[in-house]
Amino acid sequence: MSTVVSFRIAELKDSEEILRALRSLAKSIGIPRRLKSTREDIETAGFGPRREFTVMLAEANGGIAGICLYFPMFSTWMGKPGLYIQDLFVHEECRSARIGEKLLRYVAWTAQNQGYHYLRLTVDHGNHAGARFYLRHGFQPAKDETMYRLDGAAFEEFCSGN
Repeated sequence: MSTVVSFRIAELKDSEEILRALRSLAKSIGIPRRLKSTREDIETAGFGPRREFTVMLAEANGGIAGICLYFPMFSTWMGKPGLYIQDLFVHEECRSARIGEKLLRYVAWTAQNQGYHYLRLTVDHGNHAGARFYLRHGFQPAKDETMYRLDGAAFEEFCSGN
């Protein structure tokens, strides 16, 4: 028997559920302390006057089964807009119903219908199950670039010109 899944864009009232999913994601890949976001961060950045991201929710069996948090980006190389998938997570008890695939396909379909041309994401080095999932669905590791990050004290120092 197939699980019936529905999708909807998250609302402010879903902030705690989004944070619960992010905590579960961080715990499942062994980096629970790396998650610094609070409910207030989710509310401000996701539902405030300057929306930094969108969350698509997958609902099944009367509750939230998974989330996909994403935001627009633009490739100067392709000359096209796309979506960056920041987080994709399905709760453990819902994983056998292919909800992750359905959620990702729904986000891709929605993106295509809104004029976006590609999806992009990164996978944490220790997230082997996530890497296998994306490879199985046609994503390929980028061989022509490496992501770099400037954050924390280094970001503050750089901004101050020191």
